Amino acid sequence: MSSVVHSIRKEQGSFRRATHAWRARFGELAVDAIDRHILNILRKDGRAPVSEIARAVGLSAAPCARRIERMEKAGVIRGYTAVIEDGRAGMLQAFIEIRLLGATDSDEIQGIAESIPEIEESHSIAGTSDALLRLRVRDVSHLQQVINAVRRTGKVEGTKTFIIMNTWTRTTGQAVTP
Repeated sequence: MSSVVHSIRKEQGSFRRATHAWRARFGELAVDAIDRHILNILRKDGRAPVSEIARAVGLSAAPCARRIERMEKAGVIRGYTAVIEDGRAGMLQAFIEIRLLGATDSDEIQGIAESIPEIEESHSIAGTSDALLRLRVRDVSHLQQVINAVRRTGKVEGTKTFIIMNTWTRTTGQAVTP
């Protein structure tokens, strides 16, 4: 082997070790093509049996299960959820766009969201509004109560509400009517 090739391989090995050390220190997991395939399967069906996933990615069940467990422990997979047809369950989803008062720190958006149990997600956004909140309520009357609770925090200058009529997600590839 030539000294140039040896030098390049040595350098690549150092880079790999440094990258691995950085990922270990900062909690980032190296996710390869097989892991991504596993994740795509789980996005579509979180209840897929390990044996089916293993077959789809070309592994036996034990190494596939170890990969899933490794990704769960590293926080790549944070949990498994059910996709609910809210309309059939008698629920309504909406977004509330909020504009904070000028003296309110944008970090306080999370506090607003945490204080109101119907709010399921909070997104800080760029533009004329400061945040987008996604919530789930029983009906329009309940929605009005939540909007009023957001306004009463004393941190919100204005709101704009959007009732979700239909949802399509890439993960399921299906439209879901709330």
